[in-house]
Amino acid sequence: MKSIVLAAAALAIAAPAIAQTADHSMHAGHADAAAKFSLDTPIATLVADERAKAVLDSNLPGLTTHEHYEMFKGMTLNQIAPMAGDKMPATALAKTKADLAAIR
Repeated sequence: MKSIVLAAAALAIAAPAIAQTADHSMHAGHADAAAKFSLDTPIATLVADERAKAVLDSNLPGLTTHEHYEMFKGMTLNQIAPMAGDKMPATALAKTKADLAAIR
C-alpha cells in the first residue's frame, strides 16, 4: 500500500513535467509559424523578456509587482485570469494577447 501511495505521488510530481515536455515537442516544428509569446506562456518567462514585460505592465498594471507574484509567476495568464476577477478583464487580456503575438 505504501508503495502505491509513493508511486502515485511520484506520478503527480512528474506528470506536469512530462506534459510540458510533450507540449513543447509538439510545437517545436511550428516555432516559426507560432507567436513567440501567448497567454499560455508562463508569466515568469514573459517577465524575463523586456518587451513582453512591457506588454504586461502596460495592459495589466500591477501584475509584475503584485505582492504574491512569486506564488503565481509559474502560471500562465489563462490560468490566473479566472481567479483574478475584474483585475483581468477580457478586453485587457485580448489586448495583451495581440501585443504578445506581435513580438517575434
